[in-house]
Parts: sequence; C-alpha cells; structure tokens
Amino acid sequence: MKVAVKNLENKKLGDLALDAEIFGVEVRPDILHRMVNWQLAKRRAGTHKVKTISEISGTGKKPFRQKGTGNARLGSLRGTQQRGGQVVHGPTPRSHETALPKKLRKLALRMALSSKQAAGKLIILDEAAAKTHKTKDMAANLKKLELDSALIIGGEEIDANFSRAIGNIPNIDVLPQQGANVYDILRRDTLVLTKEAVAKLEERLK
Repeated sequence: MKVAVKNLENKKLGDLALDAEIFGVEVRPDILHRMVNWQLAKRRAGTHKVKTISEISGTGKKPFRQKGTGNARLGSLRGTQQRGGQVVHGPTPRSHETALPKKLRKLALRMALSSKQAAGKLIILDEAAAKTHKTKDMAANLKKLELDSALIIGGEEIDANFSRAIGNIPNIDVLPQQGANVYDILRRDTLVLTKEAVAKLEERLK
C-alpha cells in the first residue's frame, strides 16, 4: 500500500510503500482495549494509603468504664466508628500492573497503526524539522495540514526547534519513534509519522 509523503507546507513530495503486515492488520477492539488498560494500570503510582488504628495519634486509654453508664461499651477513641478514627479495609500501597504478553503488545501497536491507516487518519511527513522555534509559524503549518488533534512521531531524536515550536499548541503531541504507544496513538484524531519513524517502526514490529 502506498501513501503520499508531504512536507510541513502540505506539498506532496512523493509516495511511500507501507508494509501491509504493520499497517494493514485487521483491527480488534478487544485487544486494543486490553492494551490501553495495561498501559493505564502500569502508570498508576499505587501510593494511596489509609491509616490503621496503630498509626493514628491518640490515647490508648479506655474512654469510659465498661458498665453502668448506659452507653455501648467502647475500648478506643481511634476505632472506625469514631470521628478521626481508622479506616477499615482501605487501600494500601501496591502495584496495579498486570501481565500482558509481549507478542500481544506488539500486535496491539500494529493494530493501532492499522486503524489510523484504515480510517484515512495517517499522514507521512518527509521530516519533522523546523527552521524557527516560533509557535506562530508552526501553527500556520498545522493549519495547512488540517491538524487539530494529532500525535506526531519523529525519528530517534526530535528536532529542538520543532519541539519548542509545537510545545504550546493544544492537542498536539510529539514523541520519538521509540516512545510510540497504543494509548497516545488512539487518544489523538490523526497520526503523523516521519519517513524515519515508519522505517524504524517497521523494523521494530516485524
């Protein structure tokens, strides 16, 4: 399958043949769903914590005598039924990460790329480089490419001017090719790849 290669001025520079094994895979929403859940679970810090009765500051003295007051018996002011007391069965620090086979993760990335190609939401750029770091100039270029929500994946290193120029534009993300992932691809409307990114992704996912 062939796709037009453009520059930032939205001018066609030629065609690029895409590997059907990477960009023409049948898309399965269930696998993409599993992959996104895996990514979001993995990024969770898992540092949520509640205090148990032994960690709460307060006296250990019995509030009042056991019998004769007419009240229910009470052994501590730090109990769960008291204001400022412990929380029972609350969250404690833990990892939320789950297991997902590496083959499935690779397949999910191929499906994410294929879904953008199938929907006509894939743009190939000759290179992601800018002559100036001015956001105004970059915004004008993105308008020519009709990009309002996009993920731009460059080569192994992102051009400094390009990164600075695009940094203040909302809904536009930039990643090096080694950072390409399913969640970021799916969360933006359009996927923009440089020729170098295409070559590296095809090499990585074969």
